Order: sequence, then structure tokens, then C-alpha cells
Amino acid sequence: MRQVDAATHGGRAVIELREKILSGELPGGMRLFEVSTAELLDISRTPVREALSRLTEEGLLNRLPGGGFVVRRFGFADVVDAIEVRGVMEGTAARLAAERGVSKVALEEIGATVQQLDLCFGDRVDDVDFDGYAALNRIFHHQLAALCGSEMIRREVERASSLPFASPSAFLPDKANIGAFRRSLRGAQEQHKAIVAAIVAREGARAEAVAREHSRTARTNLEYMIREAPELIAQVPGLALISD
Repeated sequence: MRQVDAATHGGRAVIELREKILSGELPGGMRLFEVSTAELLDISRTPVREALSRLTEEGLLNRLPGGGFVVRRFGFADVVDAIEVRGVMEGTAARLAAERGVSKVALEEIGATVQQLDLCFGDRVDDVDFDGYAALNRIFHHQLAALCGSEMIRREVERASSLPFASPSAFLPDKANIGAFRRSLRGAQEQHKAIVAAIVAREGARAEAVAREHSRTARTNLEYMIREAPELIAQVPGLALISD
């Protein structure tokens, strides 16, 4: 029972701390210590210690040499680099899947996800089931990372996607009412289809190229927000950490 309670408190500590960091409540550069953080969350130090270590692994915190942690600050270049790294890893996953071959079951599963994504689009160009698309998009990218059968590749894709602004769903929240973003999802869906088609055809180079280009949608969306809708930046998880 105590182990269950510890796991529950640990999970709660991770979730609450992550939310406070991504929202900017705990801003970049702020120092965090076990005792004060435990008091903030009203839980014991052990789950807080585990949560701080977990968020350090996720890249949201840095461990200080003299003890304690500090919330990381990110620049625009860091965001671009994080997106690029995810693209490289997902491209590698797609290429290896095409070169090594994929089981019929796995192809049917990711194919079914693509078909479900199609159902998120209506007759009008900007008619999109936004919530449905976001959920299925996460599933698609999870399946893509696992297609080549390499646990190492899957873990590295997950690691590259751990920062909120580098994930496959980066910049999707809070954009449901912006027509330009809704329309861009149709292009992203065509890329989903092209990636799967290249894997089925055993075209490794094409699968990798399309997957890498697909990841850059996040950068395109970020640049659009900065240029056309800067008021939305504060609403996107993680962008509160960007200092320039």
C-alpha cells in the first residue's frame, strides 16, 4: 500500500511541477529545492526528489553543482534545434522501418490510424475535428517510432519529443479557432499517408525525407504564431520558457 501511495504522490509531483513550469508559474532561471518544493506541493520530499530528477531527464530542469535545481531557459534557436532533432530521429525510424520491413499487423494498425485521421476532416477546407486530430496524431507518431522494431530508436524518439515544443503535437493546443492552422492539418495528413506509403514500398530514403519534412510543421507553426498571432504564444505549453 505504501508503494502504491509513493507512486501516486510521485506521479502527482511530476504532473504538478511540469504544469507549473510550462505555464510560467515557475519561470526560467528559478531555483528549486526539495524542501521548499515539497512544501509548495504539500507532499513529502521523496516523491519531490524523484519528480525533480524526472523533469531534469525531460530537459525542463538543470541540476546545480552545489545542490538544488534550476528551471531551464530556452532561446528560439533551442526550440528550432529540438524540433530538428525530433525530425532526425523520426526520419531514422521511418527509414529503418522501410529498409527492414514491417509486420502486416503493425502496418494495418498505423494504416487504420491514418484512416481515422481522414475522418477528422469535413467538406470545408478548415472543417476539422481538432481534438480528434490531436489525439490520433499522437497515436500515429507513437506507432511510427515503434515500426522499425528497435527499442533503442523508440526510446530516442520519445526522448527527442519530451520537450513540449518539440513534440508531434507542439503548437496544436489553443489554435482550434485559427483557420490557417486548421488548413495546415490537411497537408500534415497527406504527409502521414506519404510516410506510410514509402514504408510499404520499402523506399527508405523517401520515408526518411518525408518524415523529416513533416516534423518541421512545428517550426512553421511557431514562426506563424510569432509573425501573425503573437498573443497566442503565452497560451502554448512550454513557450513561457523561451527567453528570446
